[in-house]
Amino acid sequence: MKKIKSKKRVSIVAAIAACALTLAGCGASNTNGSSENSAANNDSSEFKLADRIAKKAKNGEKLVIKLSYHDPSLAFAAPIEKGMKRAGDELGVDVQLIGPAGGDPAAQVSEIQTLITQGKIDGLAVSSASNDALKPVIQQAFDAGIPVISFNTNNPDSRQLGFVGQDLRASGKTEGEKLLEVLGDKKGEIVVVSVDTGAGWSNDRFSGFEEALKGSGNTIFGPVNTGNEPTGAYNTIESTMAGKKDAVALVSMDCCSFTAGGTWVKQHDMVGKIALVGFDLQAQTIDNVKNDVAAFTIGQAPEAQGYQAVKLLFDFVVHGKTISDVDTGAEIFTKANINDAPAEG
Repeated sequence: MKKIKSKKRVSIVAAIAACALTLAGCGASNTNGSSENSAANNDSSEFKLADRIAKKAKNGEKLVIKLSYHDPSLAFAAPIEKGMKRAGDELGVDVQLIGPAGGDPAAQVSEIQTLITQGKIDGLAVSSASNDALKPVIQQAFDAGIPVISFNTNNPDSRQLGFVGQDLRASGKTEGEKLLEVLGDKKGEIVVVSVDTGAGWSNDRFSGFEEALKGSGNTIFGPVNTGNEPTGAYNTIESTMAGKKDAVALVSMDCCSFTAGGTWVKQHDMVGKIALVGFDLQAQTIDNVKNDVAAFTIGQAPEAQGYQAVKLLFDFVVHGKTISDVDTGAEIFTKANINDAPAEG
């Protein structure tokens, strides 16, 4: 096996606006309470590239790199796949986005285990709904000499070699700070919603949001779990807001409860009366910001995540370059700059 070192904990902030990448979707970090997105704390100099992979790289053979996304049916997967394919075309890599529809962690683990056992992949990037579920299979890949990084959702304290994605705790704090600017002197109850309040990524964002709101004089209700199904998410928001007549803001931790919130604001004639804020750049969200339904949204560059995941693995295997974490940033889009934000897909 070929021994390659990987440098940890070096953050590279992606230039989102300069790259003009598609920003969209519902992805998030997955740290289950950790204070920040970071690569694993293990000494990755212990990693040894499998002989078969080293031989392919030396002979200039086409590498096979797969990105396992925790739920490819989500709209957020489309720009990730676009970036992945662009990297594959540029670098001459056989790439594929895989993963279980519906976000079943057990199905994702099973699929990855099959790939490792077959020995037909030369690099793997994973985005998990549960880092506890993927930690053993990441170890399995590490032991097999297959380099693994996380993208979009993090797997801290695993044997991953790096992470590509947004620091979600920091983005939650950014959301809170910007919301306070929007509210100005207005104080009151702030309702927080999420498609999955039990997920690590949601906890991470909410922790950052809470930190920003400390001492502001506002109270937080939630987070309220809406689920990912559009009608169900809307109904949950409707029933929640029915008892919150004096709420000053409706805050989403993701893309999908955010669009449901936008529908609620419009149907109840609350435009300009309640501050709606959230994440990502679905077409409906862009329209909501343009039409003052939402005050702002925060992008996380999913296309950059797909592209950088492939590039990091390729450079590591072929050129022996160290792997450094890539922070794809948290860009705020308001009515003033929303026209610069391309819709997903």
